[in-house]
Amino acid sequence: MVCDRCKMAVKYELMKLGIKPIRVYLGEVETEDDLTEIQYQKFADILKEYGFEIIDKSNARIIEKIKNTVIELVHGSNETIKINYSAHIEGKLKKKYNYLSNLFSEIEGITIEQFIIFQKIEKVKELLVYNELSLSEIADKLGYSSVAYLSTQFKKTTGLTPSYFKSVKDKKRQSLDNLKPVNNIKRISQNTTRER
Repeated sequence: MVCDRCKMAVKYELMKLGIKPIRVYLGEVETEDDLTEIQYQKFADILKEYGFEIIDKSNARIIEKIKNTVIELVHGSNETIKINYSAHIEGKLKKKYNYLSNLFSEIEGITIEQFIIFQKIEKVKELLVYNELSLSEIADKLGYSSVAYLSTQFKKTTGLTPSYFKSVKDKKRQSLDNLKPVNNIKRISQNTTRER
């Protein structure tokens, strides 16, 4: 659940089932009472209709929290991003980053750093389509050290230059949790330095 509409829909469906939500947050739902087996199954079925699923396994929950933390940082704030992602993720999840990184790579098949890059590039696409900021302002806003670095990463990830993308604007954006590279993942990781 990344958007407010998603959270409202989940809250509404819970209430329809007679379940009192205490908190509905990115990928998490806290209820007043434990769900019965029947409520749980009904809720799971409803979520499937919305394209969501209940995550039961603790490792899957950790992965979901990592993704939500990154998505919230990149897409949920209008502030300039000047942050050490690994330290922020480690602090948010209260687990060592090496453990989180290895778990993420094992389950997702990409590194956390690559997931961050895909999210940032998707945000770049959004900002290019809105056409309110220059490429230099976008680079600064997303914490890139230079426009050249942003442009190189954008081209490696999408196969297009930012200026060409801006000129066509009809390339469809992807769902935030399903971002995958156009080019070989290995090439991106070899040519990409970790941002701080």
